[in-house]
Amino acid sequence: MSPNPAFALAVFVLAICLTASGAPLDEPLKPLPAVPQQNPLRVELGRQLFNETRLSVNNSLSCASCHRLEGGGADNKPFSIGFNGQPLAINTPSVFNATLNFRQFWNGRADTLETQVHEVVQSPSEMGSNWEHVVQTLSTDPTYKTAFANAYPDGVTMNNVQNALASYERTLLSSNSRFDQYLQGNTDILTLEEKYGYQRFKDYGCISCHQGVNIGGNMFQKFGVMGDYFQARGNPTETDLGRYLVTKDEEDRNVFKVPSLRNVAVTGPYFHDASAKTLEEAVDVMFKFQLGRVPSADDKALIIQFLKTLTGEWEGKPL
Repeated sequence: MSPNPAFALAVFVLAICLTASGAPLDEPLKPLPAVPQQNPLRVELGRQLFNETRLSVNNSLSCASCHRLEGGGADNKPFSIGFNGQPLAINTPSVFNATLNFRQFWNGRADTLETQVHEVVQSPSEMGSNWEHVVQTLSTDPTYKTAFANAYPDGVTMNNVQNALASYERTLLSSNSRFDQYLQGNTDILTLEEKYGYQRFKDYGCISCHQGVNIGGNMFQKFGVMGDYFQARGNPTETDLGRYLVTKDEEDRNVFKVPSLRNVAVTGPYFHDASAKTLEEAVDVMFKFQLGRVPSADDKALIIQFLKTLTGEWEGKPL
C-alpha cells in the first residue's frame, strides 16, 4: 500500500521542527568538547611560560612567537623563524585544539604535548636551549619561583615546566564555530550553500581522513595516494619523508599526520611544505593527489564555503 501523502508531509514537517528545536544532530563529525578541568595555578603558570622568551637560548622566542593565538594559533608564514634567525624546515601548525590530536608534529614523533614541549625547547633550529639552562633561569626569577612552588610541591623542574605548558595548551580549544553550533542543533546558523558544502565534503570522501572531533588529527596518511605529489612539486627535502624519519619503515615514506581542518580558513599557508598559499589551492591538491577526482567548480566552491564555517572563537572573538 502506498504511503498517505498528507501523513508523509506531516512526518517531514515534524522532523524539521524537531531538528530546529536544538537537539544535537546525529553526524559523523562532533562539536568540540568543553575545556577540561585542570589546576588553575598550573594553567596560569603555563600561560605565562607560553609567552616567555627566556625558554629560548638567546631570549628571542617564546611559544607565542610562532603560535599567535590572535591569528589562528599559527603565524601565517610559510616557515617560522627560529632563534637563530633562520626559517624552520617545516610549516608550523596551529596550537589550537592540538590536545585533541592523537600525535604531535607532522610526523607524529611526540605522543603528548609534554613531549612536544620537551623537543621544541631543545631543538637546534627552534629554541636552541637545554633544560638545565631553562630550569636555572626560571629558578632565579622570584616570581616564577613562587608560582612554581604554589603549583607544584617540588617547584621548578623540567617535568613541571612541560606540564604547566601542556596544561595551558589543553585549554586552547577554539569553540563555538558556526559548524559546531550547527552540530549542536542550531541548523539555521549555516546557509543552504554551506550545508550543501558539508554534504559534498562527505560525498567526495574528504571525511574518510578528516574525521573525528578535530576533523583530522587522528590518523596517518600518505601524501600522494592517487599520484606522486612530490615528483610533481619537485625539489624534494628531508621533511618530505614524513613518518619515515621516525620509523625508518619504507611504508611510512611521505606519510604524515592528517591535519585538523578546524580554523583552516585562517591558518594558511597549507601542508607541511607550505606549498598551497590559499584554501582554493589546498583543495585542488587534495582532490588531485588524495582523491584522484576532479570536482565541478560549483562543488569546490561549496566545500570551501563549508570549510570556512569551521573557524572557531578564542576569548569570545572569532579567530
